[in-house]
Amino acid sequence: MPGIRSARTRWITSVGAVVTAAALLAGAHTAGAAPVPATGPGAGGTHQVEYFDGPGGTPRHKTVPAEAPAGIARHRASAAAPAAAAVTPVQETGPVSGRLDLVLMGDGYTAAQQADFHADAQATLDHVFAIEPYASYRGLFNIWLVDTASAESGVSGDPTAGVVRDTALSSYFFCEDTERLLCLDTSKVTAYANRAPASDIVFVIANSAKYGGAGYSFPTPPDGASYHGVATMSSDNPQSYLIGAHELGHSIGNLADEYQYAGFGAYPYPVSGSSNISVTPQLGTSKWYRWLGEQDPTGSVIGAYEGGDYYETGVYRPTSTSLMRTLASTEFNHVGREAMIKGFYTYADGMTSTVPAGTRVRPGQKIGVRLAPVTGLSGLKLTWYVDGKQVTRAAGALSVTPAQLGAPRSGQRVTATVTDTTAAVRDPAVRAATSNSLTWQVR
Repeated sequence: MPGIRSARTRWITSVGAVVTAAALLAGAHTAGAAPVPATGPGAGGTHQVEYFDGPGGTPRHKTVPAEAPAGIARHRASAAAPAAAAVTPVQETGPVSGRLDLVLMGDGYTAAQQADFHADAQATLDHVFAIEPYASYRGLFNIWLVDTASAESGVSGDPTAGVVRDTALSSYFFCEDTERLLCLDTSKVTAYANRAPASDIVFVIANSAKYGGAGYSFPTPPDGASYHGVATMSSDNPQSYLIGAHELGHSIGNLADEYQYAGFGAYPYPVSGSSNISVTPQLGTSKWYRWLGEQDPTGSVIGAYEGGDYYETGVYRPTSTSLMRTLASTEFNHVGREAMIKGFYTYADGMTSTVPAGTRVRPGQKIGVRLAPVTGLSGLKLTWYVDGKQVTRAAGALSVTPAQLGAPRSGQRVTATVTDTTAAVRDPAVRAATSNSLTWQVR
């Protein structure tokens, strides 16, 4: 599937839909729900975000301004500040065209505190990438730190609503009168994110011990941006990193929320577009029938549990709990893991090469490929072909010549294909999504 990585913009949004006068949300990942538009930065622009009242609290959704309120945003960062921001590669496992690029930036860290930001960012990464399948597939990510020096230490709204601090991204608690909702100015995020070589996802780490955060997802990137999701979280609260882990479930895996709200009643849509939500309790026809009865990493057993995607009845989830249901759980279920792996490969390739695919190569020219440094659950299998016929003796070889493969003649085609054989994938369509191929022609 050589063209899969070119579709960088295929970000699946978790933005909700207004379905009643009370603004009850049915996620945009749900078929039949009209997505709430996320307007670009500027006066009057708004975004739908998800937030958590506490580490074990039920998530909620709220419409928030794209820019910070005037009282907080009155301190405007210098236009030269983003241009001067240093960029540090935490890990660079391949070209940006073949990787999922995660950008981390801090807010409320002064110029003298950038080392603190780097330490806090690393701690956040260590926590998030300890969760499967992030742990096994970290090698599909490039990770960049962007220094965002603030005039003052700390962020607005910490500890109380009246506290205002001059920060680079105008982060603030008590967003829309909600204490734990940590909002920011997305236009400032964009200015700094554009300093990185690429940005698919942005984590903003606020210099605070106060629990809080928010998840922003966008059907299309905000004005001038390339990212499709932003997660905000506190630096020094031990549970805040789970906000980022949960939000990536939406943004990368197209996973629906698995919780429900009291009073939402029956599911109003005929189908759901998310792999972890089904409208049928019939186990043999559910989306996750291949996993039925399996003991799950969440401690549950895969089945059909009523309630999810915000509704109480007529809708089913795979397990009693998971990271997509509550932050009291730190695991994706099997269904969520499989969806996340598919999402990783939507953005990233298991194989890259310094010899551009499609180019003409000499019979004796070395063709080298590099496999992504994935581990654990993953299992990359590399196969070589000449004119569509497998060359079994070359299986797994990272460097070959056409002549070695038995392709000495002009016009013959040499193809390398990699597929992830992970046992965490059971759906053949997802297995196919893990594969990518590169082809060259002999001259």
